[in-house]
Amino acid sequence: MDYKIQDIEKSFNGKLIANLGNNDYVIKINDNEHKLKIITVNSKGIEFILDQKYHKAKYLEHTTNEMNIIIDNVPVVINLHTHFNEVVYKNTGGAATGNAQLALKSQIPGKVVSISVAEGDSVKKGDVVCTLESMKMQVSVKAHKDGVVKLIKVKETGTVAKGDVIAEIE
Repeated sequence: MDYKIQDIEKSFNGKLIANLGNNDYVIKINDNEHKLKIITVNSKGIEFILDQKYHKAKYLEHTTNEMNIIIDNVPVVINLHTHFNEVVYKNTGGAATGNAQLALKSQIPGKVVSISVAEGDSVKKGDVVCTLESMKMQVSVKAHKDGVVKLIKVKETGTVAKGDVIAEIE
């Protein structure tokens, strides 16, 4: 899974490689393997030894896409699912070739927070059509092609299911 620490432009990939038993693990962060020993885990945080160095992490807040923690007295915000917007854009037709697809569809269930266009408006590929809130995060649904908004099928404060048509763009 990809993670991104706030204010650091790079993301990193963390993976469990081996469970050695007795709370000992081998993990891989990007291309480097590390030894990890879990000392304690509870609802407030975790104490662990990573590459023979003791660390303590305290959980502050956790939402679908962010985790606020303090590691060794340093506050850190970790953004989870760093490519979520790109995945939603691709699956609403943003990666489709050609202009045959009229319907801009939702790829996530959610509540319509705002609508950024009106019927008859011209849009360019990538323009925000509406914003959805799903699992405590807001995601922009972007136009999958250049065109004119023929029909808007959602209303603010309404809800959509995965696959529902949000708008038709000609």
